[in-house]
Amino acid sequence: MEQVVLLDDDGNPVGVADKATVHGESTPRHLAFSCYGLDDSGRLLVTRRSRSKAAFPLVWTNTCCGHPAPGEDIAAAVHRRLSDELGIRATELRLVLPDFSYRASQDGVEENELCPVFVARITGEPDPRPDEVEDVRWWSWERFRAAADDPGSGLSPWARLQVPLLDAADDPLLAAARG
Repeated sequence: MEQVVLLDDDGNPVGVADKATVHGESTPRHLAFSCYGLDDSGRLLVTRRSRSKAAFPLVWTNTCCGHPAPGEDIAAAVHRRLSDELGIRATELRLVLPDFSYRASQDGVEENELCPVFVARITGEPDPRPDEVEDVRWWSWERFRAAADDPGSGLSPWARLQVPLLDAADDPLLAAARG
């Protein structure tokens, strides 16, 4: 059973809960992460969440999201999810938004996460697990930014919030992607 780390308002761990039971109409704050994976030419790997996902099915979003296991280093969790969900590897991984936090709801399921955001240089062609990822696409940063600005694009609420913060971040991979 996969578990998530529960947090207090200051981001301190206060316990654990089964992932399958924690997401509902009133989800307790917990630890997560987002990762934006870019290839050597600056393209962003965008994923569409599987239709079988309980939270935000069929939503387009950043490369991967997930939850570190209790006691697991967050960067190690990012590497694990990139490999497990997409069959790809990060050759560079940097934390760019350490304090990103959000709440979002859809169809009676709420996300309430402290969600540090990483940027990675990725290698390999994605081989997505169908229970996690419905589809993958390579997008330019400009196209992703336009989707974040378009309420009808089907982009995840967390990505919409992260894009302007990532645009302001001083990171060489993002700078190359922005052109």
